[in-house]
Amino acid sequence: MSFSNDFLFGAATAAFQVEGAVSEGGRTMSIWDTEFRTPGRISNGDTADIACDHYHRYPEDVALMRDLGLNSYRFSISWSRIFPQMGQYNPEGMQFYKKLLEELKKSGICAAVTIYHWDLPQWAQDQGGWLNRACVDWYLDFAKKCFEELDGAVALWITHNEPYCASFLGHQIGVFAPNIATVEKGLIAAHHMLLSHGKAVRLFRHMGIKGKIGITLNLGYYYPETERFTDKLAVTMSEGYVNRWFLEPLFHKRYPQEMLTLFAARSSTDFGFIKEGDNECIAAPIDFLGVNFYSSSVIRYAPTALCLNTSGYSSRKKTSMGWDVDPDALVKLLKRIREQDTDLPIYITENGSAWEDQIVDGEIHDPDRCEYLLKHLKAVSSANSLGLNVVGYYYWSIMDNFEWNEGFSKRFGIIHVDYDTLKRTPKDSYYLYQKCIKQIRNSGDIIG
Repeated sequence: MSFSNDFLFGAATAAFQVEGAVSEGGRTMSIWDTEFRTPGRISNGDTADIACDHYHRYPEDVALMRDLGLNSYRFSISWSRIFPQMGQYNPEGMQFYKKLLEELKKSGICAAVTIYHWDLPQWAQDQGGWLNRACVDWYLDFAKKCFEELDGAVALWITHNEPYCASFLGHQIGVFAPNIATVEKGLIAAHHMLLSHGKAVRLFRHMGIKGKIGITLNLGYYYPETERFTDKLAVTMSEGYVNRWFLEPLFHKRYPQEMLTLFAARSSTDFGFIKEGDNECIAAPIDFLGVNFYSSSVIRYAPTALCLNTSGYSSRKKTSMGWDVDPDALVKLLKRIREQDTDLPIYITENGSAWEDQIVDGEIHDPDRCEYLLKHLKAVSSANSLGLNVVGYYYWSIMDNFEWNEGFSKRFGIIHVDYDTLKRTPKDSYYLYQKCIKQIRNSGDIIG
């Protein structure tokens, strides 16, 4: 049996991408509100002011989750709803999440709550954001209030979603909010996020909060374009940058030596932002690891690039994001985590794909997404047959939503959202996932 009786079948969203209601309930602006108000930053000039209007339509959305057969829903909490200004708690903002959790409970769906999914309050950014070590304390104030108010209603707590994206893409490469692009600042932001994770885990234990706590990382699997030594070196650096920079401090109390050497050569940093005791704190024991997996990558050596790598050629089928479809790489990645890092239970906290949907007589056909979903569920089955202990799977996303810099131009959902009317329409992939969940619960594995 590849799927245990208590396996969690879920789907995921993030607050900024689905909630809308940007100025309701006391919410103030986040760095991503600032981002889409900056001309040229978001495709088609789209905004998330309304997004999917999940803030008002959550009962309808939870009903669709229930009918799908989900037993878990992963969502994040908008920091600027809870603390619209520094030190100013907003009970009205928290009330939305309490109502959502009650709706989930009535439908028999447990909650996986992400505390931070990239949407730093603008007031925090105005004071340096994650480059200011004080942001760790602001984050702890936020986490503590979430723990206090929602204790007992949440099964899984996730401290951070994809700190690689929020730190390196936001502060080092500058393609995500807050659009900072220096090597050292990316390192500082990443370290402070990891430190806030460790301190939140310690706080969670100290407070005796019910449930389990972990972190979600986006992890990649990389192939060299050729068998040349330099292309293999580029793969090592890709793994060091995306995977090892976060896995090693979490599970080995250190940053990877080869990356420390590279970053020292690429910047003027002396790593003084790493204080005594930080590495011990970051590695505070957690209950599970969340893995977000979408694709593998082929890598080529590039001597002038930050990490000596660039994208190579691949003949694999690609999603509308240009990402390779490679479910076998998920199994290979999980094997490597087991060999090198941890035996903790693993949740696939995001897995999904964007495609051009086909709308015919009001029905939404998405054969490529159906194929992607089925192949990745089978990959999870294969992983568990090998004893890799995957205990849950969350499809990204339950519905089409505001896809960060891509705006509404890319659709990942298994439920179609008409952005003019906000009507929800289940796609073929929704019904496929529903069928798979039923089959697995009846037989313990995927049939066909």
